[in-house]
Amino acid sequence: MKLKLVLAAVAMSALFASCGGEKKEEKKDKVTLGSQKPAPTKDANAVNLALAGNDQMRFDKDEFTVQSGQEVTLTLRHVGKIDIDVMGHNFVLLKKGVNIPAFSAKAAAAGKSNDWIPEDDKDVIVHSKMIGGGQSTSITFTAPEPGTYDFICSFPGHSGLMKGKFIVK
Repeated sequence: MKLKLVLAAVAMSALFASCGGEKKEEKKDKVTLGSQKPAPTKDANAVNLALAGNDQMRFDKDEFTVQSGQEVTLTLRHVGKIDIDVMGHNFVLLKKGVNIPAFSAKAAAAGKSNDWIPEDDKDVIVHSKMIGGGQSTSITFTAPEPGTYDFICSFPGHSGLMKGKFIVK
């Protein structure tokens, strides 16, 4: 009988504890109408482009289209792991009509100390610095007059595979 009384007392204590005692406060997020942050404005005269090169001597894109006069920011990422001295990559935008094999030969002769860019630079609109595995770099430039331009990687032996078209409307 004592056991039944003890159990009943424990049950009653539990019941009273759950009914009374401290109240749990629910935290609710307050919403104020009109408090939304304004969306960032997009500059119609600016464009961001991304290009990746890998250890298999390939760019992930072979064509870009922009508007003449647009401010272009191109970010080049080397998604491979091989060092810059063995598998360096860059982005070189060539002027119209430049012969890629002839330019590549001049770039190879320019050497590592010049980032594989000929010193006279007369065939180049813009170029990034050379990067190795895991690195990235960005360049910003104004898109040239309308036309189709070639872009390449000027590291020796890469321009045959790492190339594409840069179309300006």
